[in-house]
Amino acid sequence: MYIGFQHLHSSLAYLALALLIGAFVFALVDRIQKKPYSTSLKKLSLWALIGSHFQLVIGLILYFISPLGFSNFSGENMSNAVARLYMLEHPFMMIIAIIAITIGYSKSKKDVPDARKQMMLILGYGIGLILMLSRIPWDAWPSFLN
Repeated sequence: MYIGFQHLHSSLAYLALALLIGAFVFALVDRIQKKPYSTSLKKLSLWALIGSHFQLVIGLILYFISPLGFSNFSGENMSNAVARLYMLEHPFMMIIAIIAITIGYSKSKKDVPDARKQMMLILGYGIGLILMLSRIPWDAWPSFLN
């Protein structure tokens, strides 16, 4: 079961990141070109929100069944960079990233001018992407290019 969740979490990360990057770039381009807030952007940003939340749920399940997650939490593992990444830094940073994404999406739903809606998506999704990309364990991530 652990291996299955590990593969699911790693594979869905590609989809979640693609949706987030797509929504971020779409909002940025629309903002630069001064286009109105479109239903396409609204749908894409919703799919990115759903994908990131689903990824978080799978990640939390994995955190509690993994030998590298919660069961590995101890003071002596804090000095080990890899153990600290998996037991503390990665989950904590991903939760903060999802919070930023959720706030950005929620603020974009308010009755404000279109430029402000786009800016809220750009800020929330941009901060979330930066946080996510900073704490992905790149060396352990499966690559389809090899």
